[in-house]
Amino acid sequence: MMDKPLHVLILAGGSGTRLWPLSREEMPKQFLSVCGDSLTLLQRTASRMTAMTAPERLRVVASGRWKPLINHQLAGIGLKGSVVIEEPEGKNTAPAIALGVARIVLEGAGDDDLVLVCPSDHIIRDEAEFFRAAEMAAAAASEGSLVTFGIKPTSPETGFGYIKTFKTSRPWLDVDMFVEKPDENTARGYLESGDYYWNGGIFCFKISDIISAFNDYFPEIAPIFKAGREEMSRWFLASPPQSIDYAIMEKARNIACVPLDAGWSDVGSWDAVYDNSQRDESENATVGNVRLQGGRNNLVVGYDRLICGVDLDSMIVIDTPDAIFVSPRGSSQKLRNVVRDLSEAHYEEVSEAPVSARQWGVYNILSKGPRQKIKRLEVSPGKSLSLQYHMHRSEHWVVVSGTARVTVHAIGDADTAKPRLVHEGESVFVPKGYVHRLENPGKVPLEIIEVQIGEYVGEDDIVRTAD
Repeated sequence: MMDKPLHVLILAGGSGTRLWPLSREEMPKQFLSVCGDSLTLLQRTASRMTAMTAPERLRVVASGRWKPLINHQLAGIGLKGSVVIEEPEGKNTAPAIALGVARIVLEGAGDDDLVLVCPSDHIIRDEAEFFRAAEMAAAAASEGSLVTFGIKPTSPETGFGYIKTFKTSRPWLDVDMFVEKPDENTARGYLESGDYYWNGGIFCFKISDIISAFNDYFPEIAPIFKAGREEMSRWFLASPPQSIDYAIMEKARNIACVPLDAGWSDVGSWDAVYDNSQRDESENATVGNVRLQGGRNNLVVGYDRLICGVDLDSMIVIDTPDAIFVSPRGSSQKLRNVVRDLSEAHYEEVSEAPVSARQWGVYNILSKGPRQKIKRLEVSPGKSLSLQYHMHRSEHWVVVSGTARVTVHAIGDADTAKPRLVHEGESVFVPKGYVHRLENPGKVPLEIIEVQIGEYVGEDDIVRTAD
């Protein structure tokens, strides 16, 4: 669909908790399925992008801590292999984009190739309209513009930055200026004028043009484009944190804006989830095993447990295995204060996710207490956990389905330890301080129930001797 090769950089470095308790520091919203979608936000974004370009031209820029989860989720939509460009640390969008561009140039991208940059955690309902806008953006970028997508505003939103535009003889708009988040009266004036658009964080540009812009306006990181792979990390770490808007877009003169009216949402609150969810005849949006009687205008999200509500009106109820959030609709933005207070009080529920992915598969926490934790592990065929031991806990594994290959031995006894097969219904005890490894040698997923017992059962009590 594009005249020139199109590369896609998906930015997935965020670690927010605006959709707590579903979203955690260990499981940000880009890795969640919301609004009744069967795919996660990242999966939906990647699927949309691969409809526009070849899968091998798609890269995800993110922290290395998310690499197993990203690979796991993208494999679920048929994208095999690792597509992650690892950020050494979080530095905001300008260094992330510079690193992404430098890597695809190192891999063979040419000066005239186009790059489309998009967040991983936004909803776009009308994909046909998005593709039309992307074609216009590619045309503008081919002519030398750095393109931002302007989201057509639908309300006087005070939580977004705005782009002031003016019309030209070309199909796209020119940018007059970028505007900070306004107050409500100012935002209402922006909406009525028709010249302002929300800044959605989606960009398109030619590789040579964005490199020139970094050289001109953000030279601190510009050497990254001529660096080898190892040197890239050094230049990235030396760069100050900066958004692409502040670093480049607000300073450059060759900025174009392509209007986008495609049912966009940044899904920044539970109220936004409600607005983007399918609703029944009573305007209730529900996910999971939910039964409501006599209520209207509610969002109720649950998973394993049955949730029943009677005569609820305009409420938000979010149920997860270890936390429940309840709020009137319209008040969910105050959730950030709740999460801040919980974080200051050192609640594990802010950071620890009850479901998580690893390179070997996934696990979910079934129960936990001061001296115990019970987990369900699913180890993918041919995968294994690292060779490791724990200082503060013992473990008891029960095979529910599949066949496990298990190695357990005292430190220093590796030469005499022999792996053994453990089948359904059988169990293994791993004493505290013993080296162990769990493998799935079979062709079907291995399901394990793991019981941890000890004075400390945190996820960081792991000493790896081999990975």
